[in-house]
Amino acid sequence: MNDNRTLVETILKGDTDAFRILIRDHQRLVSHIVCRMVKNREDVEDVCQEVFLKIHRSLKDFKFNSQLSTWVAAIAFNTAVSHLQKGKGEPSLVSEDDATESSMAISEDAGPDRLSERASLSNFLQAEIDRLPPLFGTIIALFHLHEMSYQEIGNIMRLPEGTVKSYLFRGRRLLKQRLTARIPQEDLCL
Repeated sequence: MNDNRTLVETILKGDTDAFRILIRDHQRLVSHIVCRMVKNREDVEDVCQEVFLKIHRSLKDFKFNSQLSTWVAAIAFNTAVSHLQKGKGEPSLVSEDDATESSMAISEDAGPDRLSERASLSNFLQAEIDRLPPLFGTIIALFHLHEMSYQEIGNIMRLPEGTVKSYLFRGRRLLKQRLTARIPQEDLCL
């Protein structure tokens, strides 16, 4: 938290390199949230840029009552929702190369066939997550990929903690149903 305070104070003094660090540290989080909700690739890039512009403009109002990443994620979520409400896009079915790469745990001694199998499975799983309703996919990404707590997700999405738990459960259940319908049961470890 102290590093974030120093980073924010440095940015507020006009240090553009510090703002680049903030972007680097939070770019993946922002793109995960926006990609889950916005369908068109060009719109995703525009919305992500808009998120970082809003962050820069409102950084002076950040009170350190929450983690910086929670505050950034809330801006990303609200900006994506605003984009959809303006009729500029539809909920996302976009796949995410970065999320796919980061979710693959590849061991050094894995052979080419095993790597190909893992990549294929990871791509398939990512595609199935992308097919979930945007709210479920976003909550699953925040919980599993970004390891956020129920409370943090609730703060970002303005949902009660119990609702976050319920949506996470329902999203997992729907994902499991879709996976078991497409993959033989003996190949699944659910």
